Amino acid sequence: MVKNLFKNSVSLLTLKQTDILSAAAVIMLMSFASALLGLVRDRLMAHYFTADLVGIYFASFRLPDFAFQVLIFGALSVAFIPVFTDYWQKDRDEAWRLASSLLTLATLLFIFIIIVFFVFIKPLSFLIVPGLVKENPQHLALLVNLTRIILLTQIFFVFSSFLTGILQSFQRFLFPALAAVFYNLGIIVGIVFLSSLGMYGVVLGVILGALMHFLVQLPLAFSLGFKFRGVFNFSHPGVLSLGRLMLPRSLALAAYQINLMVNTSLASLVSLASITFLNFAQHLALVPVNFFGAAIAQAAFPTLSMVKNQNKMEEFKSVLQSCLHQILFLVIPVSTALFILHTPFTRLVFGARLFTWEATVLTGRTLAFLSLGLPAQGVSLLLMRGFYALHDTKTPLKIGLFSIVFNVALSAIFILLFKLPVWSLGISASLAASVDTLFLLFLLDRKIKRFDRNQLLLPILKMLCSAFVMAFFLWFPVKIFDQLFFDTTRTINLLWISVIASFSGLGSYLFSTWFLNIDEAKDFLMLLRKVGNWRRVLSQSEEIIEPEA
Repeated sequence: MVKNLFKNSVSLLTLKQTDILSAAAVIMLMSFASALLGLVRDRLMAHYFTADLVGIYFASFRLPDFAFQVLIFGALSVAFIPVFTDYWQKDRDEAWRLASSLLTLATLLFIFIIIVFFVFIKPLSFLIVPGLVKENPQHLALLVNLTRIILLTQIFFVFSSFLTGILQSFQRFLFPALAAVFYNLGIIVGIVFLSSLGMYGVVLGVILGALMHFLVQLPLAFSLGFKFRGVFNFSHPGVLSLGRLMLPRSLALAAYQINLMVNTSLASLVSLASITFLNFAQHLALVPVNFFGAAIAQAAFPTLSMVKNQNKMEEFKSVLQSCLHQILFLVIPVSTALFILHTPFTRLVFGARLFTWEATVLTGRTLAFLSLGLPAQGVSLLLMRGFYALHDTKTPLKIGLFSIVFNVALSAIFILLFKLPVWSLGISASLAASVDTLFLLFLLDRKIKRFDRNQLLLPILKMLCSAFVMAFFLWFPVKIFDQLFFDTTRTINLLWISVIASFSGLGSYLFSTWFLNIDEAKDFLMLLRKVGNWRRVLSQSEEIIEPEA
């Protein structure tokens, strides 16, 4: 019995997700766990360290993230899955040789970039966080040391990201999503048990988390047939093809990372603590984007690539439109709730010992303005993958560059000219995300010879109407209970108000979507029914792990 239970459990963990909704459900579940741990991590940071020190910690990721996102993630998120899948369908041995060549090339290139950043790290740090000089020049040494350690840590992500690309090519989404959970667990261990070492203890937790991010994916990758072969064929046609596909995406990611650096720089000119307020607000705001938008877009990408390769363009449109509506159906109500309940949510999540009420207000207002752009951010992740499936990476690059320039210019005007607080960066981010998504949708619509206007726009209008109803049912209970019944200076009362308002708002949204006959509500009801049949899945022990096209 124990043997069968173990066998069934392994089967459940390694199951292939063969449709977009089931794959998205797996990613959503793990994203929720990772996001929850991420918020616990931030809460612990606010408890153990001042906002200034936490700001230095967040700033220390800017250069390492730039190197990793541009050189590695750009290849894997755009080009690896379609190219590897194409080779796998023709010649499996050649597909593994391609993977080994890419991994070797990426590792050598990343080591070279690390060396360059080590040499120029101090002047680059001045550019990223000019507020350090204004507030406390001694913090610069801490920033430089933390950045160097995190740069070395990124090598684990180089390896693990290639494993992620391989597993997702085989439609195994659980372990890549689970890796992020272990990463956050590692950081939490560093905060709780190594806080006596200051920020160095937290960075040791980052190292532990990065290592676990890699190791948790390794066994399943081996079982699917992956084996590093030490191939150095950089002129391989697949490598060249991937390079052509990834170059525009890497440039777009470089621009995006520069945008983040500019935001960090502008926030530091307001105050060093403003870096913390901005990052905390972004982490909370990105939960629905990652949980719903990124999950559905990530799960849809292999299917979009497959139907495009089979030249089934009507099915391509149908999948894209269905996923777009699913993202909006889920992100819009969360965005509405974050906008109305920004202060209670911020206080409940980050209201720790060293996080003051002023910090809560500034973070909450930043969150409110960021939340307005969340539906656009979620949809843009899907639309970009629609272009990538069509082997067009140049169009998203051009649109992304324009929206980033727009965001940087607007942010600079708000901070440098009008001297507004850090929450103004939330306004510019939301406006830029909206502009980006509208252009993506307009050009993709032209490229695939038009969506059906009624089928595309009518459900969106219905969702927006439901969101307005929801906003009222969120706002009204908060005002009533805040003024008549509860002392909101107490955390327990703040929690009760948030729960009551959330149930009121969510109930009104679900009723409105049902009343307006929105199809996405039915789709996710079917998903819930599938989840309810988990015992049937456990009883299936015949699943065999073998790589399939």
